[in-house]
Amino acid sequence: MKSSSDLIPPPGAPAEDLARAADDFGHIVGSRPLGVLAARSADEIRDLVSFAGPRGLPVSARGGGQALYGQGQADGGYVVDMAALDEVRCVPRDRTLVAGAGALLRDVVRAALAEGLAPPVLPDHLGSSVGGALSTGSFGAASHRYGAVTDWVRELEVVTGTGERLTCSPERRQDLFDAVLAGLGQCALIVGATLRLVPAPDLVRRYRLYHHAPEPYFTDQRRLAQDARFSHVTGQARPALGGVWDYMIEAVAPHSGQLPHEDELLIGDLGHDRDTEEIEDLSYAEYLHRMDRDERLLRATGEWQRPHPWLTLLLPEEAAVSLVPALLAEEAQQGLRACGTVQLRPLTGHTLRTPLLRRPAGELLCLLSLMRTAPPDHPDTVRRLVAANRALYERAVAVGGVLLPGGALPMLPADWRAHFGPVWSELARAKRRFDPYAVLTRGYRLWP
Repeated sequence: MKSSSDLIPPPGAPAEDLARAADDFGHIVGSRPLGVLAARSADEIRDLVSFAGPRGLPVSARGGGQALYGQGQADGGYVVDMAALDEVRCVPRDRTLVAGAGALLRDVVRAALAEGLAPPVLPDHLGSSVGGALSTGSFGAASHRYGAVTDWVRELEVVTGTGERLTCSPERRQDLFDAVLAGLGQCALIVGATLRLVPAPDLVRRYRLYHHAPEPYFTDQRRLAQDARFSHVTGQARPALGGVWDYMIEAVAPHSGQLPHEDELLIGDLGHDRDTEEIEDLSYAEYLHRMDRDERLLRATGEWQRPHPWLTLLLPEEAAVSLVPALLAEEAQQGLRACGTVQLRPLTGHTLRTPLLRRPAGELLCLLSLMRTAPPDHPDTVRRLVAANRALYERAVAVGGVLLPGGALPMLPADWRAHFGPVWSELARAKRRFDPYAVLTRGYRLWP
């Protein structure tokens, strides 16, 4: 074990490293960390946590830097930069992939596809790190069939708040395994993971189907979530002329490359506008990387660096049918028409198995994500949008909705206790056992 003085990241750490650790993709909440550890091994993280824990110094992990409201920051403490823990190794015979917590999902995709495999569920944007995606839960276009990213983890390597480096799985230390997946970094920091994979298609056919009213959209979305015709289903609400909104389903089916393709069998019974449907064939790699071009464009225009007061909710589908069009008609959400994206995707309750990933009751669910971009240097606008998030969150809870943690939403310990509900006591028990000093990932503000 190193001496205490060796464990402290040098105070002369590069200013740019400290500045990056004090910010995140949300660009709303800032902090002042004491230092940044550019971790090269799990043992370095273990040593840092062993030093920081007894001294009450906060420690948080930073992977892709995709947090929206300071969740991964460590004011007055240490940020562990996981970027160097990016090794990815595919094991084709076991249909598994071993990845460091700092590996980005685009690196995971590249390694898996090289062996004809892929993770069953992937977020739309592949810039998140493995550790970040597993700490929060994460959904993708295949979630209606395969659940969350966390539902496909075979094993984790972690460092607990007591400074122990441990391996956990459903068969070994299950209490720790369940406390880490979608556990918001409260009991341990993920340093590596073994993910299960499935065979990947070479080609897919993508359909974009437009509806001019919410009712037929949700009817079709429900139908597609309940049968097996499409491997991936997601959607958006898009601004239309006259101040109204259109609703678009994006559905993807594996494609053999043999023509003609039986489009009518897949979409002939749906209620979309047949004159505006869009159909194209893509390689599976192209489809999984579909957001890369958007990211490059946003970076080039500077929009990537603007505040992002995003909010994601899980709703009972029966509530979403009326709630979504109502909120889109409100003045507080009109900025989404000019600068933002409204994502919708169907979920099915029985596929969601991660204990700490909370969901509404019932089988038919809908994910709603409001992805706003605020103008720079307008803190009043950002505060107004964060307040609108809070109001919408309370409306969602009133109809049985649940927060997907990680958005731009101030939460108090009482809010978190209500959020976790029946599993709160289990999380609190795990916190006392694995992080008794309460130093890990304080940015979520779960505890008084």
